[in-house]
Amino acid sequence: MGGSKSSPAPPPPSLEFNEPWRETPWLKKEVLEKNLRELKLSDPSVKYVRILLTGATGAGKSSFFNSVNSAFQGRITTEALADAETGTSFTKSYRTYYIRDGQSVLPFVFNDIMGLESGESKGADPEDIARSLEGLLKEGHKFNPAASAKNNDCRSNPSSEDLTYCLVYVIAANKVSMMDDDVFIKMRYIRQKASDLEIPQVIIMTRVDEACPLVRKDLRKIYTSKKIKEKMQECCNSVGVPMCHIFPVKNYHEEIDTDDDIDVRLCVCRLMRVVGLRSDLISRWFGVTSSCPESVITRRSL
Repeated sequence: MGGSKSSPAPPPPSLEFNEPWRETPWLKKEVLEKNLRELKLSDPSVKYVRILLTGATGAGKSSFFNSVNSAFQGRITTEALADAETGTSFTKSYRTYYIRDGQSVLPFVFNDIMGLESGESKGADPEDIARSLEGLLKEGHKFNPAASAKNNDCRSNPSSEDLTYCLVYVIAANKVSMMDDDVFIKMRYIRQKASDLEIPQVIIMTRVDEACPLVRKDLRKIYTSKKIKEKMQECCNSVGVPMCHIFPVKNYHEEIDTDDDIDVRLCVCRLMRVVGLRSDLISRWFGVTSSCPESVITRRSL
């Protein structure tokens, strides 16, 4: 008399959804790049859309800019110096980076700043980031973790071109679960300051290939991966930016040549969304004065 046969072990849960839960226009790279090249701003006094990058040290802020620049130049570029993870910020000053397309400069710029770190007097001072949102920090400002910028280090009358039109939080997908809550507290403080100024905000979630083996093998599985959606939800819960404004990306890291899939994930689904958000803001601030934040109205009247 033999014993009853044991039931086979249930299959492991699937790591991906049956269908992508967000669409990506993989085959429209040239069209979407053309739209960015031909972007027309609604206010003639604004020459560039200024996009501010902030986030924890080592999250990939400088690498994100370099990846966007590489996508447009068709080769790997390293204009913004990036460093391997050292625990402290490699970026020490406030600098504007322009996106070049051949001999021309595209109508949006990035500002890279010192990274946020846990603890007082470490990393960028959130007050300095708040000042940069209002266009008060001067080009080349040297960040001092022990003290925020003094009045004589700031612009007294920033122009509309100095203002930030979109705030981008850069968060590493493979690190979000381990980030110190003190960094998120600083991010939420900055988020409140940006919200007071009605500045659109998005999260660029980097290192998706290091967070999910499916995506490491095939970048096109980025929106079928359950792990990536889980990491996006963590970013949403920690910072407060809604899921519809969170965009996962893979920066160029080990590659020596550009790749269309990486370019589309950067040039199109990220940059088009970020730059697109600025239109409503420019219209609100400079189209109808009564809808401008009080601080912006004050600066315009100086």
